[in-house]
This record gives sequence, structure tokens and C-alpha cells, in this order.
Amino acid sequence: MAVGKGKILAGILGIIVVGGIIYGANFASKPVSGSEGEKDAAVDEKLFPIKTWSRTNCEATPWVIADKKGFLKEEGLRIVYTGDTQANQRIPSVLNGDNDVGTSHPNGIAVAIAGGAKIKGTYPLGIDPTPDLDPKLRHMNWYVNPKEHPDIKTFKDLLKLDGKLKFVTSTRNTCTDFLTNKIADASGVPRNKIEFVTMPDVQTVQALKQGLITVGAVHPPYYKSMENAGMVKIADSLDAKIGAAGGIGFYYFNTDFINKNRDVIKRFGRAMIKAQKYANEHPEEAQKLTEEWIKVPVSATHYYGGRVEFDDKDVEPWLEDLRQNKVIPQDFKVSDVAEHIFQ
Repeated sequence: MAVGKGKILAGILGIIVVGGIIYGANFASKPVSGSEGEKDAAVDEKLFPIKTWSRTNCEATPWVIADKKGFLKEEGLRIVYTGDTQANQRIPSVLNGDNDVGTSHPNGIAVAIAGGAKIKGTYPLGIDPTPDLDPKLRHMNWYVNPKEHPDIKTFKDLLKLDGKLKFVTSTRNTCTDFLTNKIADASGVPRNKIEFVTMPDVQTVQALKQGLITVGAVHPPYYKSMENAGMVKIADSLDAKIGAAGGIGFYYFNTDFINKNRDVIKRFGRAMIKAQKYANEHPEEAQKLTEEWIKVPVSATHYYGGRVEFDDKDVEPWLEDLRQNKVIPQDFKVSDVAEHIFQ
């Protein structure tokens, strides 16, 4: 049975790659700024283009709002989507100039910089909401399949299961594996009991339903899909016990682009922070726009930072985890990941 599931999993991953490339190619041709007609399209030529990969998942919300509400155009900017870029190729695509801007959590940026990548975080993206806000806004949820594991109701209950636990992550050194490990620590589940399987959120529900993984971790646009499939929530990012830091991320650029386009980056930051505030203040509209954009039912979106400033204390837990695992140097600092130079 284990061999059969492995073959099915390999097949799913193959479909993901092929499907992602096809869908990304189609999405890349979709006009963004100036999509209301020839007059707007002509105006677009006067706007500064900023290239990024196609946002066809939970990342889409601030981008689609910044476009649809005209926040980018107000700043003289337009986004050019370059198509699908696999997770492990996103930072390289910014380094080589195929894309101008990327988004990542502190650990992804830190690992790349420690390895010599000339990139830098600028403006904060998401944050985890305070406990009094709607749980649907929390950065991530973790689910199990009750047909496979009827006795598992909490993360700590995973201790009842023998052997390795298969968890999903989009790639290593992301929010998923970092938060999974922090929740495991808080729940008394040994980290060495966890085995990560690389897979995007969009395929996690299917894999969990088929019993190919033990625990499926997904972001807000996919909470509804998990609920509709009858999966049981066993944890969310609040259980990592690190507060707002549980969702912190950054827009990053390569240092050459930063040095040549500081004013452009300031304008970009103003537009995106405005879009993030709008998403927080108009959650239903943000959900609708995200759902239309990514073609997946959405019951919630991420919660976002509403200021151009970020708090160093929200970045530190991500770096400390990397230091403990000897992934980055012990003297690696928050300022090595992102600077307050644009605030």
C-alpha cells in the first residue's frame, strides 16, 4: 500500500508541475494595469513596469487589489506578470532580472542572503492577526483526514501515531515548515518525527483526502476547500506562540534594482501597503477579488501589515530558528534580511 501511495503522490506532483506551467503561461498574458480598454492600455505605456511571477495562489490579494483599485496607477506603476515560477526558482529569477520583485518570509530571504544572494527585504507583507480577530485570518491552518485518523483532534494528538508524520510544505525554509516546527515544539511533538513532502496548497486537499499525507497545512484561500472536504483542523499559526511574527513576510528586490530605482520602490511600497490596508478593512471584497483571480473558492484572505514600518522583533524568531539549526551564521542580524531604509 505504501508503494502505491508513493506512486500516486509522484503522479500528483507531476500534474502540479505541468499544470502550473500551463496555467502560469495563460495567466501571464492576462492584462493587469490598464485592462479597461485601449485608452487605458495606451496610458499603461507611460507607467513604470515592475515584473513579478504570476500570483495564482494565496499571494494574490494585495496585488489584485493594488491593480483593481488603481493604487499602482496612482503611483505611476504597473505590474507585468511573467508567468509561473516554481518556488525554488523565485529568488534566482529576481537575481537574474527575469523578475524585479519577489515576496518571501524572513527565513527564505535569510538563507538566500547567507548563501551570497544580493537581495534585500523592503516593506512588510502579511502578519498574523491578534487573537481577538477572526480565526479565518490567521496565516495558516493544519488539518487531518478524520477517515484516516479519527482520534486526532489536536496537534498534540499526533503523538498517538507511530512512525514518521508526513507534513506538507511548499518548499523548505518557508512559513510552512517554520511554523510546523514551532507548533510541534509548543505541543511536545519531536521535530524528528516530522517528514516534509513538497507540494503547493492547491493540491494539499486532494493529497490529504487520498491519505498520501498525515497533515495538510494550507493558507486562508484554501480553508473553505478543507472544510468542504470534511477535514478536521488541529492547529493554526497562533499555536506557534510567536504572535504577529507568525505571518511576517517581505517584498524583496535585488540590490542592483534597489540602487537604481529607490524612488520607484518607495512608490511601490505606498501602493502595496495601501492595498494591504484595504484588504484588512474590506475582507469580503478582498475575498471576492482573490477568488475571481485564482479561480478557487475563498473563505478568507491573509491579514496584512498596514504600515510601511516593520518590527525587528517579528523577524527575530525566524532567524533564531535558522541559527539554532546552523543554517545561517550566528551573527546574522535582522538588518541583513531587511532594512528600514524605505520607511
